[in-house]
Amino acid sequence: MDTAETPTLRALLARTDLHLRLEVEVDPTALDRPVRWVHSSDLADPTPFLSDGQVLLTTGTQFAGGPGGTAATGRGGTDAALVADYVQRLVARGVAGLGFGTEVVRDGIPPELTAACRDAGLPLFEVPYRTPFIAVARANAEAIAAEAYARRSWALAAQRAIALAALRPDGLGATLAELARQLGTWVGLFDAAGELMREHPAGELDEASVASLHDEVGTVLRRGARAGSALRIGERPFTLQTLGRGGHLRGVIAIAAGELDQEGRGVVTAVIAMAGLAFEQQQGLSRARGALRAGLLQSLLAGDPGLARRIARDLWGPLPAAPVVVAVTDAASARGEALAELLELRAEEQRGSLFFGRADDGLVLVVPADDRHVLQEAAARFDARIGVSAPTGYDGVAAALDQARVARDRGRAAITSFTEVAASGVLSALGPEAAPLAAAELAPLTEHDAREGTHLVQTLRTWLDEDCSAESTARALGVHRHTVRARLTLSERLLARELGSFATRAELWAALRALA
Repeated sequence: MDTAETPTLRALLARTDLHLRLEVEVDPTALDRPVRWVHSSDLADPTPFLSDGQVLLTTGTQFAGGPGGTAATGRGGTDAALVADYVQRLVARGVAGLGFGTEVVRDGIPPELTAACRDAGLPLFEVPYRTPFIAVARANAEAIAAEAYARRSWALAAQRAIALAALRPDGLGATLAELARQLGTWVGLFDAAGELMREHPAGELDEASVASLHDEVGTVLRRGARAGSALRIGERPFTLQTLGRGGHLRGVIAIAAGELDQEGRGVVTAVIAMAGLAFEQQQGLSRARGALRAGLLQSLLAGDPGLARRIARDLWGPLPAAPVVVAVTDAASARGEALAELLELRAEEQRGSLFFGRADDGLVLVVPADDRHVLQEAAARFDARIGVSAPTGYDGVAAALDQARVARDRGRAAITSFTEVAASGVLSALGPEAAPLAAAELAPLTEHDAREGTHLVQTLRTWLDEDCSAESTARALGVHRHTVRARLTLSERLLARELGSFATRAELWAALRALA
């Protein structure tokens, strides 16, 4: 950061050419508040014309003429309550300091004003007769201009240094390191999966702060919109800036600093642009890697794991050891690119524990049958629905993928195992289109029941449930067995189907189950 002196009351008092003298000792931090401007007024209430961070200069004419007071000599009394109210109004307005011009109306500073400023914690200083108010205002204006010039010079130098850093072999890392050096604070880069990729200085943040940042970054990425945000972790402020375009965020830059000034924001904007460009350049490599993974996945599905083993071993490490399970995500899972980036990261961290590739209807994952934590992480962090096959060897990957698709499409939970789905039976796989087909199949019976007040559908359902026994059906319905047979004969005629056929019985039972 630049070393230009910030315009403060302490800096003004240090100007020997102004001959200013601090009258009231206050909290030292009060002297270090930035002074935005110096204004002069002798109004009894100048606060409507003041703003926060200004220094007010006065000659005290507003205090003359009070009980026992005189105008020019300064001899006599001043209304202490009036002065106290005056000082309180200045403090409430955010005035940074009060300068009293002596030897104009009064020989010195009224003791009532000194006491009021001391009680209120407002810095009070004397401006001698030989120092015109305009000289004090000009000195502060020059300090403001000097600071602005220094900040602009710093911003240009910082952007130049960052541009040079971007030309180094590790351009992205060097750029972030230079930004951290220029701002004099910690800077971290999170990828699209919300993982901390780089930080400078490394290890400066404690684990709790990193975990809190991780959660906040995850929230920002899930929203998917370009944005800047600020937060506090303990006593430390942080600023977050997204990378990439809305709906396709590439990551987040975190800076351990509060709100930056215009020059600081300009420097950060330059880094965001460079980091975004670096991420976009990496996209070409990511697409090539994704295409290779998709090709290897097709090799596994074709029953030829040899090619996939050889290429994966050289690039990502060995394929997971059999037995494995095959999992597939839903194609519409939010932030699919971010999920793929997380899987790339986990595949690199845990070589031999994960292989994945993209299929037409989602990402396909191959993991050890006894280690599915990456599936749980993907479902939790990306709101993905995942179907998981039964354990298999590499000779059964294609069949396992079919199982995983059935589990994904049938499941209601974030992760559904094919074993759970298979336990519910084949007929449970009837899709939503089965209900209208079943209704059409049974329509002759339902319409007859509605028109004539018969119980053909109930009798047919009970008869099928009772293993097609007329006697058992009669007992269950509380009617005579001849009644059951008569109803079944009528049902045959209305349906134009032979109930003695196993195929007919199976189809009618399935239709009744679809409408249950």
